[in-house]
Amino acid sequence: MNFELDSIGKNFTSKQIYTDSERLQIWGKDWTNGFEINPSAIVFPETIEQVKEIISFAIRENVQLVPSGGRTGLSGGAVASNGEIVVSFDRMNAIKSFNASDKIVTCEPGLITADLQTFAKEQGFFYPVDFASAGSSQIGGNVATNAGGIKVIRYGLTRDWVAGLKVVTGTGHLLDCNFGLVKNATGYDFRHLMIGSEGTLGLIVEVDIRLTSPPPPQIVMVLAAEHSKDLIKVLKEFSQRLPLSAFEFFSDLALSKVLDHRELKAPFDKRSPFYALLEFDALQVEEAEKAFEVCEKAAWVQDAVLSQTENQSRKLWQLREGISESIASYTPYKNDLSVRIEDVPEFLEEVDTYVANSYPDFEVCWYGHIGDGNLHLNILRPEKLSIEKFFELGHEMSPRIFDLVSNKRGSISAEHGVGLLKKDFLSFTRSDEEIRIMRSIKSIFDPHQILNADKLIPAGVGTD
Repeated sequence: MNFELDSIGKNFTSKQIYTDSERLQIWGKDWTNGFEINPSAIVFPETIEQVKEIISFAIRENVQLVPSGGRTGLSGGAVASNGEIVVSFDRMNAIKSFNASDKIVTCEPGLITADLQTFAKEQGFFYPVDFASAGSSQIGGNVATNAGGIKVIRYGLTRDWVAGLKVVTGTGHLLDCNFGLVKNATGYDFRHLMIGSEGTLGLIVEVDIRLTSPPPPQIVMVLAAEHSKDLIKVLKEFSQRLPLSAFEFFSDLALSKVLDHRELKAPFDKRSPFYALLEFDALQVEEAEKAFEVCEKAAWVQDAVLSQTENQSRKLWQLREGISESIASYTPYKNDLSVRIEDVPEFLEEVDTYVANSYPDFEVCWYGHIGDGNLHLNILRPEKLSIEKFFELGHEMSPRIFDLVSNKRGSISAEHGVGLLKKDFLSFTRSDEEIRIMRSIKSIFDPHQILNADKLIPAGVGTD
């Protein structure tokens, strides 16, 4: 696509619009593999007015836009494959204000998650939404995907911390949603409609984020278990006795990959099929030890290790947070799924059985946030199998795996979004009527179909 610099807006400079192939390939994708990268331009707005100008240009020229944050997504939500203009929020990254009375930070969408966490700490507060990509993910992207992470069991999702939003819709209008209020009983809350909408309804240009008081020092415990069903019993026992900040799990295969990749020492002399990582307030150590004694006596756990220092806590967290990096060389076929917590053990067994019977050469690497029912399924590519063939087989596996999810009334995407990767499978989680309503809502907010137009909503499903 060819256009003059000032055709987008008279307030743009040459350093805000790029069309060279190197930048197109970098900003035209996220962490998802397997999609063609083919944007026509990258635009870096610096103000809300410039975002509105980009929308007006897209309407006038009938060109589609792909919003882009930290590009850490795993569902293809920030991939531009069809000549779209990528709208990067890298330069809208400021903290605009902070109100200590309301505990609200007003920030631009390009603010890095870790920078918000640092700012909160400097003010004597705490921003609890945390995940491995916090050092590169952006707040706008977190809101657009309703990001979760490792502390959901205690603090909830991004949605729970968004006090207000400013969004430019596909009509070019600016919506100011909720104004940071605690109580606002004036009908539909468009703020929550925008959260998790993956940039299909509007471009997030400002966010009011609530902060909370800092937690006390944390202790990490890693437990070894013979059966996944026992981890659910452990979760129940500990949750009844003390508030948990995290309850993560990983398989022995996942542990093996981390130990090899990072050259770490195994936490236990004897290996077990499953492990849980718990984090809780240091003041609750006595209660945690009582819970462990109950679990050990019932033979739900075989061993445990408890951090004694902050450095030991960081080392134990590596066992969980290092998994994704350690299996990257296998180009895994990833799935981000959720079922009810009580259904986790049976679901794990069903998936393992299916893959073992149908694809015996594939290794299944499990880890995730078992405390909220969120499971990360990673099927590892055999060395002799090409990436193209492996992903072809992965797409063949997905409908069967999603059938198992649907039978448990679970979700095919727990926290990574739908994007391009899963839009054709949305009906495994959402009914045709729900999809029809979603399409109708998009038509209201984006009547010209210019915002992430080929993402989230499958073509044909739910149409009259």
